[in-house]
Amino acid sequence: MSDERWPTEIRLSADKRDLHVAFDDGSRFALPAEYLRVSSPSAEVQGHSPAERKVIGGKREVMILAVEPIGNYAVKLRFDDMHDTGIYGWGYLHDLGREHDARWATYLFELDARGLTRDTARVPAKAAATGDSCGSGCGCH
Repeated sequence: MSDERWPTEIRLSADKRDLHVAFDDGSRFALPAEYLRVSSPSAEVQGHSPAERKVIGGKREVMILAVEPIGNYAVKLRFDDMHDTGIYGWGYLHDLGREHDARWATYLFELDARGLTRDTARVPAKAAATGDSCGSGCGCH
């Protein structure tokens, strides 16, 4: 994790698909909503240990509905898929920006390895009838 950075600007794009963050070290990042959603620091995504971390597919079209300050150390992002439990500290946001290319490549590899896609899964009628999949592309079933 990088040393603590302080944001000088946090701005949600008009289409709600990118969070623009600038830091006091001069770095600036446009973080896609999909990337932020699948990298959520929440226990729901990260688990309580690295072995419990989930790879979540089906989030290509996700949007950020709200950016809520948490004290002077973080923001909570509320996504249109109702996920809102991740608290994104300044250092974590900086790391997500700085390490975007490597983290994104790993995510795409993990999706492929699990047979998941970035697009929302359509549940086959048989799977829907038997409850074999939640249809979210999360890989939980």
